[in-house]
Amino acid sequence: MAIDNALHALEVFQGDSLTESLSDIESRIIGSGIEDVESFCAARGINDDFMDSAIAVKRVAGQINVIIHAAGILRSLHGLLKPGEKVESVSLGAGNTGRQFDLETNMRVAEYKFIDWQGGPESIRQNGIFKDFFELAEHETHKKKYLYVVGTEHPLRFFNGGRALTSVLSRHPNILARIQEKYGNSITRVCDYYEMKKTDVTICDVTPYIGRNA
Repeated sequence: MAIDNALHALEVFQGDSLTESLSDIESRIIGSGIEDVESFCAARGINDDFMDSAIAVKRVAGQINVIIHAAGILRSLHGLLKPGEKVESVSLGAGNTGRQFDLETNMRVAEYKFIDWQGGPESIRQNGIFKDFFELAEHETHKKKYLYVVGTEHPLRFFNGGRALTSVLSRHPNILARIQEKYGNSITRVCDYYEMKKTDVTICDVTPYIGRNA
């Protein structure tokens, strides 16, 4: 079933409120026997096609982060690329698929994080964005370095904060070891490293380049 048809079927099932729709169905189904249930489902289109719709949407939704990552990078290029700038490599799938960065041109290297930051405890997201910043900051190149994010408020608050690197890099002890070996034991917090490297990597809001209201 086409995704638009699948979404329509689910929208009809949900109604104005999924919670209210389910509550109504629960009350109506009480006391029903096999024939009653069959006719109830038939009247509301809860059949094989409907189940195929739900499964199709779930299958697509399971890949939505990859889709957003790929489409977001592609959509941003029109606004980001400067005259004479050419794409040399791009990584659209999950991770960098063998490439060092999400985007590399003859003028820049860049990582993208399409995260809707909520402003609360988001340690896993923070860990990931620090790793990307680190890889960009330590990369030796004459090209400009960019970390593209969806809104800069929460990422910059994190980078200027005092979270311990031992916590942020608990799953990347090799990166922690590299920092300690290169910069000594005085660099212990996120803000310590960011203050030292913030002029090397531009943290940029990508929303103006992907047509999304910030």
